[in-house]
Formats: sequence, C-alpha cells, structure tokens
Amino acid sequence: MMHWLKTLLTACVTAGLLAACGGGDDDPPPPPTIAALAQQQNLTALLAAANKAGLSATLANTSVSLTVFAPTNAAFNTLATQLGFADATAMVTALSPTALANILNYHVLPTRQTAAQLSTGAATRATAYTFDGSPATLAVSTTGGVRLTDAVLTQATVTTADVAASNGIVHVVNKVLVPPGVLNVVQMAQANPDFSTLVDAVVDANLATTLSGAGPFTVFAPTNQAFADIASTVAGLTPTQLSTVLTYHVLGSQVLSTQIPFGTPVATVSGQSITIQNTPLRIVDTTATPAPIAATDIRASNGVIHVISKVLIPTL
Repeated sequence: MMHWLKTLLTACVTAGLLAACGGGDDDPPPPPTIAALAQQQNLTALLAAANKAGLSATLANTSVSLTVFAPTNAAFNTLATQLGFADATAMVTALSPTALANILNYHVLPTRQTAAQLSTGAATRATAYTFDGSPATLAVSTTGGVRLTDAVLTQATVTTADVAASNGIVHVVNKVLVPPGVLNVVQMAQANPDFSTLVDAVVDANLATTLSGAGPFTVFAPTNQAFADIASTVAGLTPTQLSTVLTYHVLGSQVLSTQIPFGTPVATVSGQSITIQNTPLRIVDTTATPAPIAATDIRASNGVIHVISKVLIPTL
C-alpha cells in the first residue's frame, strides 16, 4: 500500500513539474508578434509602408500591447489608384516616411481591444496619431460588424477580427484609413468616392495643381448627387464658366466651422461672395435655393473641406 502511494505521489510531482515548465510537446506555440503576423497574413503593402516609416520595430516590440487595424494589399492598391498612383508599391515609394508613419499610426490604438471591447464604450477611439495637438480619432460602429469611419468620412469594415499577437491584436480591414492633416485637399477628395464628380471637374478645369499647393484653402465640396442634380447645367458650361463655378467653392484661407463669420459676405477665389447662415447651417449663393452644409472640418494638409449637398452657382 505504501509503495503504491509513493508511486502515485512521484507521478503527480513529475506531472506538476512538467506543467510548471511549460507542458509537453502538444502545447500550442506562443502567438507571433504583430510584425510576424502581418508577414504570415501576406500583408506585404502594410509591411513595406511600416518599413519605410520606421515602424517595423514597433510592430515587433514585445513590450507593447497594441490594436492594429491592418489594411489588406487590395485596400492599399485601392487608395493608391484613387490618388493617381499605379499601385501600392508606387504610392509607398512616393509618400514621405513622415506621411506613411502618420497614416499607419492612425491605424493603431495604444491598447489591446478585441472586437467585443470595440462594441462597448465610447463611439470614438483615440489613435496613436496626433494631429493639431490631440490624438486623432476613429468613429466606431458595430451594427452588422465592426466598421470604422475615418477623417475623410469613408468606412472601413473589419473583415477578420481578433487575430491574436504576442504584443497586441490585429483586425484586418478592407480599406486604408485616411487621417486628418496628411493628404492635401485634392487627395482628400480623391480618397472619398462621393467626391469623384468634383475631382473630375477640378481636373478638367486645370485646378488640381493649384489646389494641391501650399494654400491654405477652404473648399466647399459638393457631393456626386449635388452635381447629378444639375447635370444638364454643368454639361453646358464652357471651360471658363466651369472654372468660375469651381473657384466659387473655394476660399483663399482656412476657415474651420468655429471660425465661420455667419451672416457676413465671404469672398471666394472666383471674386464673388457667398454668405453662410447658421441654424440651419447653409450657404446662400446667387440662386433662391441655399446649399445645406452636410459635414464640416475635413482637415487636409493644406486646408479644410466642408461637404455641401448643392452645387453653388455664381453669376456667369
């Protein structure tokens, strides 16, 4: 009897020591770092951008615990073509390390947050990218999955959630998130498909180079629907008239929503004035129908965009 107890105790102690040392060969390996995980997931465009931006070491740092929204290669290619580059490789080559670092940091939360945790709490999350003295934020929606709204008012959907890493967690997303203050006003418009008609008109009027310059500018950006509402009118404009219409939407300085001089005529780059009213927020042009301002303060590197749902019509 004593011999049996001694044998049993020896077996238990041996099993305990094995467990304390990490177990047997059947135990799963520890999760990889975010950098290694991105390599495993074939997120090569993200890795190339991180390498040029000098962020590769951060993604491999095991002393941090981050949340990374990782765009797919297709997402990088989509943004690249929107901005006029051949592909993601060309875009990464063209953008500066600082610009890439700012874009990538906008995809990082400084703490580990699962999809379930993103579904609770505040409707916005502070990112690792600081703009204008404060962390830039992402709006989070969890209706029908996790969706993130960026600074240019476009949404990215989490396609693969909760990929565990040793230094945080990765959520794969189907779009590159566009931060405030990195791209110029033309590029910000290019990054939002709802401004494609405006972008085409700006290119046709040879204004893209000017609006990509130092500025600063304020652009009242009509949506595609706003242009569709007056399609026949726009089609009949001469190049000079089209330029007048477009510059009627531009101020030669940055005017944020908190700086709008309500009720006072404001001179546009066209040489004609508009008046901005409050409650409701709208712009009075030469027509009898004011233009509602649908969204404000889309911050670009050379100014600001305010979204309007009607094309402003100057005297032609």
